[in-house]
Amino acid sequence: MVEILIPILLGLGLLAAIFGIRYLQNKENMLMIQNGMDPGIRRPKGRSYINLTWGLLLMGSGVGLFLAHLLANTVLNFDNPKMDEDANVAIYFSLIAIFGGLGLLISHIIEKKESKEENKA
Repeated sequence: MVEILIPILLGLGLLAAIFGIRYLQNKENMLMIQNGMDPGIRRPKGRSYINLTWGLLLMGSGVGLFLAHLLANTVLNFDNPKMDEDANVAIYFSLIAIFGGLGLLISHIIEKKESKEENKA
């Protein structure tokens, strides 16, 4: 019985959260309009670096996945098959997270450098 309720409750909770956030954003926009403010001011002007961010994130995750595969199949090839699965899962998740985060950090540094150059010019 619980196995059936979990996906249903998670789906309903996600749907309620999405509608609640959208309702509150709408309410905030209406209050800003009533007070003579422009609700478009707080929106981001441009998302020119989104492709760079996603590209570096996926490249970093790919490098982490590849390195985890190499480590799991060559360097850390354990004799115990049960330990092999647990160790492999930990290696895969940790290296994907490390290199994905490294890709995001590189993207942030590039964006910061570009924005400083635009501000100087």
